[in-house]
Amino acid sequence: MASIVIRNLEPSTKEALRRRAAANGRSMEAEARVILSREMNAPPAAFGLGTAMRQRFLELGDPGVEVPERREDAARSTDFSQH
Repeated sequence: MASIVIRNLEPSTKEALRRRAAANGRSMEAEARVILSREMNAPPAAFGLGTAMRQRFLELGDPGVEVPERREDAARSTDFSQH
């Protein structure tokens, strides 16, 4: 396996990684490996922010959040030319 060194990492990013690793019972190195593997092996995002947020809520599986079905119809614009 290859190794990399990441220089000039923001302290806040390093701290967030440390907290996330601790929460998942992993070392910072192992957590970074999981994050990089997941991100690099994920299909490219072909959707917008709203779809990404919906997917994240579905992944979390929070029973207190109702996630509406995805709309397939195009949004309609309003015609303001008629008064």
